[in-house]
Amino acid sequence: MKINKRFILSFVAPLMILISATGLILRDKTKKIFYLPIGLMGISIILEQDVRRRFDRGNILKKIKSYQKGE
Repeated sequence: MKINKRFILSFVAPLMILISATGLILRDKTKKIFYLPIGLMGISIILEQDVRRRFDRGNILKKIKSYQKGE
């Protein structure tokens, strides 16, 4: 059975946030700063995908409306 790479990669950003949260909670104060960048990267990946998805949907809607006006 083949596993889709996109399916696996969709779990990377939430996993990064989870690792960051556990690192921030469980580590001592001097090591907490090392977990902050991985959490910020996970959040930025999720936000970037959301913005890209909204932009693509808007473009598709504009194309559909332009075809409807042409008829």
